[in-house]
Amino acid sequence: MNEEKYILGIDPGTAFTGYGIIKIVGKTPEMITLGYIELSKIKNPYDRLKRIYNRTIQLIESYPISEFAVEAPFFGKNVQSMLKLGRAQGVAIAAALSKDLDVYEYAPRKIKLAVTGNGNASKEQVAAFLQNTLKFKDMPAKLDATDGLAVAVCHYYQNNYSVKGGAKTWKEFINKNPGRVK
Repeated sequence: MNEEKYILGIDPGTAFTGYGIIKIVGKTPEMITLGYIELSKIKNPYDRLKRIYNRTIQLIESYPISEFAVEAPFFGKNVQSMLKLGRAQGVAIAAALSKDLDVYEYAPRKIKLAVTGNGNASKEQVAAFLQNTLKFKDMPAKLDATDGLAVAVCHYYQNNYSVKGGAKTWKEFINKNPGRVK
């Protein structure tokens, strides 16, 4: 009997924080939910952080989450933006730690590479790959949601996924994994 595992992925943001939950039975991922926490209408930055914390706790308590993955803030030219993203990430991590979950952190480029095979993929490309791989119909209003889902899927690939037969070329990979390529 295969044990079920639920992975929560969070893409922290200051206007929208994306999340996605996948369930793993054996080696098959299944999307459970995805969405985003809208923060843009909340003026007080500390109230935004509280909203991220509370919603993350709510997600953890609503599903039997066993693993928590979060996107690392990327280093950009604007130090203030990076600080704000780090705070958003920190409260999501604090929520996971308060529920005794181990935390796994992935760089944006690594997430895109794991999901699409291209570390420079756009949000739209990531969303399309996820929609094709996980077979969900409706694209969310904000792609922050699919970004959160991508974090969970990246964590799954990094820790549990093995390519059938270990392809040596892209052509061989595509032939062995037709469901991963559109």
